[in-house]
Amino acid sequence: MTLRLIQFVDAHGARGVAAGEDDGSARVILGVTSTYELARAAIAAKRSIVDQVREQGLGEAVDIRLALSEGRVLAPIDHPDAAHLHLTGTGLTHLGSAEGRDKMHAKAKDAGGEENLTDSMRMFLMGVKNGKPASGTAGAQPEWFYKGNGHALVGPGAELVSPGFAEDGGEEPEMAGIYVIGDDGQPYRIGFALANEFSDHVTEKQNYLWLAHSKLRPASLGVEILTGDLPRHVEGTSKIVRGNEVIWEKPFISGEDNMSHTFENLEHHHFKYALFRVPGDVHVHCFGTATASFADGVKTQAGDVFEIDARPFVHALRNPLKTTEPVPHTAKVVRL
Repeated sequence: MTLRLIQFVDAHGARGVAAGEDDGSARVILGVTSTYELARAAIAAKRSIVDQVREQGLGEAVDIRLALSEGRVLAPIDHPDAAHLHLTGTGLTHLGSAEGRDKMHAKAKDAGGEENLTDSMRMFLMGVKNGKPASGTAGAQPEWFYKGNGHALVGPGAELVSPGFAEDGGEEPEMAGIYVIGDDGQPYRIGFALANEFSDHVTEKQNYLWLAHSKLRPASLGVEILTGDLPRHVEGTSKIVRGNEVIWEKPFISGEDNMSHTFENLEHHHFKYALFRVPGDVHVHCFGTATASFADGVKTQAGDVFEIDARPFVHALRNPLKTTEPVPHTAKVVRL
């Protein structure tokens, strides 16, 4: 059985953390009200997260499916101060991930020499060549992007909000690593979660240098953090539901067997920066995908529901799309 960490609010409005099992059952972890608190306790005691849960003890059963239906399941990690949660990601990390991106950023090509490859394809091939170095050594750098802080992270069932100035709002089904930085500046990985790395692909398509703009959107995390290592091969399904109709559905794969980088290499190139090793901070780092509805010509609209489901995660991640009305001059600066 694999330990799964789930944050929820009980019927009385009190926060709690549940230990979920493979069969969908869950029980309250005693003495803690957040995954962050639990992880900090484990780090301080120099225990694994599993041993820390054993030390805390388990209480009454929690019906997670009921809590989901009542909107009482939270993102499985957060921080007491949302500014100390970093939401980031990497791209072009999966075998097959370059095809759609290469088409998006295609240039006129002549004889097909290497000098005519798109920047996306160049970066992808760097990962294929040296994204899986020997353990303890650094390989090729991946594409890296910033999405925001804890204010941009939403949980299962919550709306993914596309701002009025956006040109698109599309899903990206991914695995995300969940980390807490110890007082010694060491990153500690709690585990992995399903993620929807929601992005504006139309903006990105116009100019690759606008990738940074396209990623400044919210992201959602699934119900549970799967502790321990992620299986080397993960299979899932991503779909979009409009009303009562599934308008798009496609399988996706993840895990290191299907990636051009190891998790160790991706983690190294994120945490090599001292900025990302500040004691007490939380990191949610998305690891990329090879599947997105935008590549199939889908145009999403407000009210669509994104659904991502993958084993070994017990619960699917569902989020409705909301769009806001354009407001002129929202970024107007007032001189002091």
